[in-house]
This record gives sequence, structure tokens and C-alpha cells, in this order.
Amino acid sequence: MHLIWLRSDLRLHDNTALAAACERGPTVAVYLISADQWLAHDDAPCKVDFWLRNLQCLSQALDKLNIPLLIRHAATWDLAPEVLRDLCREMCIKAVHVNDEYGIHEARRDTQVARALDADGVTFQRYLDQLLFQPGSVLTKTGTYFQVYSQFRKVCYERLHTALPRLVATPKAQAPLSIDSDPIPQQVSGFAAPGESLRALWPAGEEEAQRRLEQFCDGQISYYPDARDFAAKPGTSQLSAYLAAGVVSPRQCLHAALQSNQGEFESGDVGAVTWINELLWREFYKHILVGYPRVSRHRAFRPETEALAWRDASEDLAAWQQARTGLPIIDAAMRQLLQTGWMHNRLRMVVAMFLTKNLLIDWREGERFFMRHLIDGDLAANNGGWQWSASTGTDSAPYFRIFSPLSQSEKFDGEGRFIKQWLPQLEALNKKQVHNPDALGGLFGVADYPRPIVDLKKSRERALAAFRSLPSRQAAGGADE
Repeated sequence: MHLIWLRSDLRLHDNTALAAACERGPTVAVYLISADQWLAHDDAPCKVDFWLRNLQCLSQALDKLNIPLLIRHAATWDLAPEVLRDLCREMCIKAVHVNDEYGIHEARRDTQVARALDADGVTFQRYLDQLLFQPGSVLTKTGTYFQVYSQFRKVCYERLHTALPRLVATPKAQAPLSIDSDPIPQQVSGFAAPGESLRALWPAGEEEAQRRLEQFCDGQISYYPDARDFAAKPGTSQLSAYLAAGVVSPRQCLHAALQSNQGEFESGDVGAVTWINELLWREFYKHILVGYPRVSRHRAFRPETEALAWRDASEDLAAWQQARTGLPIIDAAMRQLLQTGWMHNRLRMVVAMFLTKNLLIDWREGERFFMRHLIDGDLAANNGGWQWSASTGTDSAPYFRIFSPLSQSEKFDGEGRFIKQWLPQLEALNKKQVHNPDALGGLFGVADYPRPIVDLKKSRERALAAFRSLPSRQAAGGADE
């Protein structure tokens, strides 16, 4: 008997470990509920709910193939070796199959599980599935992990031209086993259930993920370069939550994008090329996680930036968290996050720069808050994005590049449609007024909207001074991609 241990790969199709297990013999699936570990990792309640709903869909799909899905509990990953060893003994499992996950805790967990199973003569088989390329296989000429995305992307393109990752065949139904699937819990202790309105935005299951992928690649991908920065437009794929949970694979996304562009990576439809580049950004940050483990430990990628004099400003932090900064584009974006579990990517950069530069608050506060609310929360992407914005990360924005919330708002929400959607108290303002109500001097109609908590010009100067005082400010800047 073979066991597929499901983690962030909640799909039937193009699942490397699942296909490998089924090829080798009768297979059973297991998923571990690890509530305390999820809490320690700041996983959002809406994200845990999304996992559970996708597990329910996957259980039904596996049932049609006569593959039972078992649920086991290991409060923390330190308990995973014992729980899985007991299950393997109980069911006479000879091999456990897993798709690799990345991060220091994930690596430690899998090493401990492999050791425990090996003592019982059970094989622990690991597969590349979450990424297009094995970490450690895309390196500089000196054998180190890339720190600049454009250089990483160039090597990835060279590899893709010569060896495009293939989609994995879907397993066929196996002979029925006298093992019943376990019921999927509807909720996990410590994680409040989200409202139905949020759930309705993120339907579970592979069918929904494939529907979104096909809809995007068939109709929207050509407009992606122009539409993706405008929060009021449906210009993005809305697939990030499905990618984070593994309901859709990066291989499936890559193949769909290529199919829409006659198989081209670097020519043809600019939209397809741009979107493939975004898939490679996701890949890049996962490789960084492996190559530079300190980012898994809440450390800055650029060590010299650990000396930054971040402000201890709890009231400003709370205003940012609660969408009452007095800057409409910031508050609208934060309300989108709080109510939907998601934020438009351009706005993630805008609100992150506002927190780390204008408020000069440690990026780790923002990273943690995002993880606690994002349905697509992913350590590598979230950490990479926050450190990029804070100018502490790999290939990050130079410290002197500070987005102005007002200019970003005027440029990417010119009509104020996004702002008015999330801040209805500003509905009466025209498209010039809505970006900066404070300029009106508290006129009727915006009396219930707060004044800005910070002077943008002075706070920008404060941030520049803080970065210039670092021992090596040039290193803190990085490349401007």
C-alpha cells in the first residue's frame, strides 16, 4: 500500500506525487490538520477555510478513483513523524509520497518524517511539483542562487526552451479498498469561519481554478500588461489563492499561457509573456527561500538593513491596519483585504511602501498582518513582496524609490472607482477631489473621513534619512527592476 501525504497540492490533475503513488500500487491519501502550526505561521482564517473547502472537493474527486482520503491531527509539525509512522504501521504502508514544500520549518518537518519512517523500513519519496525548476538547479556561473530576478528569468527561459515541464497524467480509478474516507472538518479550532460573502468570492475546487485559468487565457491575457495595475478593472487572473493551495499547478498555468500564445515565451502576445514573467517571479521567491534560509526566519535579506531605526508607532500601525490613515487609496486597499482576503498586487506595493517608508514601521509588522488576512498567503511571495517594497530584500526597490500614494491613486484609479467602492463616504467627491479629501479642508460630505496621519513629504524625507544612515546604503538599494 502507498500513501500520498497531501499538503499544498490539493488537486487531482497534474499532481506529481499522487500520480507516482498510484502508478506503484493501491494508494491511500492523508491530510494533516496542524492547527497550532498554522497559528504559529500566521495563516489566515479565510485561508484555512479555503483549504478545508478544497479538501472537500478533492475528497469527492478521489472517491471516484476509489482513493480514500484520511484526516489525521498533528497540532504541530513536530508531531508529524509520530502520527504518520502510526498510520503507516496501521495500514502496512511501504512508501509515502510527497510533493516538496519550501521553507526551513517545512524542510525540518520532512527530514524528521523521513528519518522516522526509514526506521520502520518505509520509503519517503519526494517530488518536484510546486515549482517548474528544482531549487539549486538554476544558479549563477559561480554556483550561487541568483539575487537579481532578470538574471534568474534569463536562465529559466533558456531551460524552458530546451525542456518544457510536462503535465502529469491523471491517475485512473483503482480497485476499491475496504477503507472509508474520513469526513472533512468544516472548521478548525482557532480559526473563525469567514462570512458567506467572502466564501462566494473564492469558490473551491479544481473546476473553478480551471475555469478562471481558461477564462483569463482565452479572453483577458492580451490586456494583462495594460489592465493589471488598475484595481477597479478585472485585469488579473485571480488565481493566486488556487496556486497557493495547489488547486492549480504552475505547469498548468504555463501551458495555458503558452497555448494562448502559439507556444511562444518571449514574443507574440505581450500579455502572455508578461504573465509568464509573473509566474517566474513566484518561482524566484521560492528559490530565494531555499537559497537564503534567513528570510524564513523573519530576517532581512540584506543584513545591513537590520540596523534601520524603525519607529515604534503603535497608533500609526493600528490606523494602517484598520483602514483609517486618511489616504483614500491606502484605506480602500486595506478594506479590500479585510473584507475579501485579497488585495490587488499594485496596491500591495503601495500600502507596503506607505507602511515601511512614510510611517517607517518595520516591514515584518506588515508581512505578519498580511499573512493573517490573505486567502492566498504564501511565505515566499509575501516575504519577497514586503522586502522588495521595504528595500531590504533581494532585487528590491532602491531605498530612494518611494511611491506617493496620491500619484499612485491618480494614475491607477483616475476616476476614483476603486476608492468609492470601498470608501462610500467619499462617493460625492469628483475624480480630482477623491484622491485627497484633506485638500478640501473638511467640507461637508467628508466630515466622517479622517485627516492624513502623516505628512507625505516630511515622512519621505525621514525615510530617506533613515536609509542614508545605514553603514552601506548602496547595498541597501539593490537593482531597480
